[in-house]
Amino acid sequence: MIGKGIRKTDSEALLSGKPVYTDDLVFHRDVLTIKLLRSPYAFARIKNINVDIAKKVPGVVDIFTYKDVPQTRYSECGESLPEASPYDRLILEEVVRYVGDEVAIIVAEDEKTAEKAKKLIKVEYEVFEPILDPEKAENSTIRIHEDDSVISPFDFGYNNKKNIVSEFDYGHGDIEEEFKNCEVIMERTYRTQAQAHCMMETLRAYSYLDERGRINVISANQSVYHMRRQTARAIGLPLSKVRVIKPRIGGGFGGKNVAITEPFVAFATLKTGRPCKLILSRKETFSATSVRHPIKVSVKIGSDKEGNIKAIHMKALNNTGAYGSNGPAVTMEVGQNSLPLYAKVPAIKFEGKTVYTNMVASGALRGYGATQGSFAMDSAINELAIELGMDPIELKLKNTIRKGAVGGIIPQTIKSFNIEKCIERGKKLIGWDEKYPRKEISPNKVRGIGMATAIHSSGISGIDAASVLMRLEEDGTYRLFTASSDLGTGSDTILCQIAAHALNTDMDRVNIHVGDTDACPYDTGAYASSTTYVTGNAVVRAAEKLKSKIIDKASKKLNMASIDLVLEKDRVRHREDESMFILLRTIGEEAVVGQDAEVLMADATYGTDYTPRPFLAGFAEVEVDTFTGEVELVNYVVVADCGTVINPALAKIQLEGGLTQGIGLAMFEDVKYTDEGKLITDSFLQYNVPTKKDIGNITVEFQCDYEPTGPFGAKSIAESAVHTPPPAISNAIYNAVGVYIRDLPITSEKVYKGMKELRNQRG
Repeated sequence: MIGKGIRKTDSEALLSGKPVYTDDLVFHRDVLTIKLLRSPYAFARIKNINVDIAKKVPGVVDIFTYKDVPQTRYSECGESLPEASPYDRLILEEVVRYVGDEVAIIVAEDEKTAEKAKKLIKVEYEVFEPILDPEKAENSTIRIHEDDSVISPFDFGYNNKKNIVSEFDYGHGDIEEEFKNCEVIMERTYRTQAQAHCMMETLRAYSYLDERGRINVISANQSVYHMRRQTARAIGLPLSKVRVIKPRIGGGFGGKNVAITEPFVAFATLKTGRPCKLILSRKETFSATSVRHPIKVSVKIGSDKEGNIKAIHMKALNNTGAYGSNGPAVTMEVGQNSLPLYAKVPAIKFEGKTVYTNMVASGALRGYGATQGSFAMDSAINELAIELGMDPIELKLKNTIRKGAVGGIIPQTIKSFNIEKCIERGKKLIGWDEKYPRKEISPNKVRGIGMATAIHSSGISGIDAASVLMRLEEDGTYRLFTASSDLGTGSDTILCQIAAHALNTDMDRVNIHVGDTDACPYDTGAYASSTTYVTGNAVVRAAEKLKSKIIDKASKKLNMASIDLVLEKDRVRHREDESMFILLRTIGEEAVVGQDAEVLMADATYGTDYTPRPFLAGFAEVEVDTFTGEVELVNYVVVADCGTVINPALAKIQLEGGLTQGIGLAMFEDVKYTDEGKLITDSFLQYNVPTKKDIGNITVEFQCDYEPTGPFGAKSIAESAVHTPPPAISNAIYNAVGVYIRDLPITSEKVYKGMKELRNQRG
């Protein structure tokens, strides 16, 4: 089963249009519709809110304001337990902190009625001056969160008096002393913009009371257990009174690992006693959920003239927006998922700060800080190569970590890392030796090539954990129970492949039940590239336990030693005599009958203090119009080491999809605001997502190194896919026209302006 491009387990249901998504599963006829009144101001206090007229609209069941909700603060994000983020949210609050913040909850019999009532709510605001520039947040006299009831579970430097959410300072070696020994020192500043998730299915949730009076929430989410914890805390119920179910998800990319819709539907059902649903519009999903954290990263780097890097000092300023969400963890990952690649460097220092602003809250988005850190770090290495007159590949190979070494600021031994073969193959596929650094195509067209390297993690060591349960059914097939979330990635298929391989059977004999806090054991969910590695390892452990139980049962039935038996597709047989066997169906049937009944099942949990690192080498070829600055991406090549490739077809599309998002971040996508803090790019008409025509020819290959701690040698791939396009494309543009763009996205205007300044400097 390993290494086969098996189609996704839910492919037929999706292709035939079967009801599998949240809104398909609304089965109550008396379901109420929720609409949310949102703030028109970036920062204000509600002086007075009048809902009397709106409540009189026929069909309105109730309208709730900040006066009606529990006053227990929670974090909307799902991370560890407790979260590594401040608990700074209330379902509704007197103070609104960005344009789009929730002001009132309208619950009505239908959508039309709810929209009508929403327009009749009268609100008087005391409007404040907002903070829209993260560089002004710390020293501002304006406090975005004045309330001292905000809880920060970890001592990450939270200081609401300075609008600081977290501060980090870590590294190794004597940074100042090493800079004294450098012959070349370079300092650069890089900026990454906010980026929208743009998942096809907008955020949504549906809730109802079951026969035992518990709140049941069905929602498009990435972690049923995180969503249950945040929802229960927000509405003031114990965990035992809340059940969360995840159906099929229409994309997430991190945006559905935050409890945005779930608390509203649960609260409304709790207050009205009726089923409720909330489906955010596309405009709301853009303007009132979360975006990629925009981060400013400054890098100071020093080396000798031969390119031996002595010191790296990285500083990051993270704009987390109006609420803390994943801000601290993302800031930490800026360094922790980029700097370990350069563990050979004697001294490394990372300083990271997260601040509030009056903008849409930032949150988890594929890459989770590592994308921002990789753009800055890899670009700085590329620019150092320019200063030294070296090929960037030579400089990187001289300074990057190798298999068997310890990972620098994260002291873990690298057990698999196929860096040389990935770079060598990528060079050949892009034609590096023939094309580097540039070629003139016509009087006004120049092509350049550039490259980037990147790493990531496979789950979060010391935090992520997954439990699974496996059971032999009466008909001799298997059932796997897991709370992991398939976002469309095919992870359900991957886990079934792992289970089938461990049990020496076929895929059609393994059924999976996912995403239900009542039925499935704990799993941290789909984030931090954890499913294949963390949940996959739990599946291997559970399968081995179940296999042992089955063979022991067969041993008694056949009166043979367990060591002489082998488990096969549908039976247990003697190793040498195939005529001596017992069918799994027989074992399954007898397991549920009589005094000696014993249903064969096994559970296992996997948590680790080690995270293996995938590696990618990305190569970009661009064509630049020297008259206009227009950039066309002609070719993009990525070669990845993700350990054993469980399913090559799914791994390939993960890379292709991640590269497209990375290309979007590099060249197209940008979240824009007015001077008053109102989001401009709140639809696909204003927000520019690249199409197939924009991304050129993409080539994906694997050069895999077996990861001894992974399930059958596997490690992660999904998030790392997004990292290399921004630095590789910016490097290629420099090689083409001599202009380095350090402020994403790279637009024709920026390139043209850079070329004009370069011409002026040359006279």
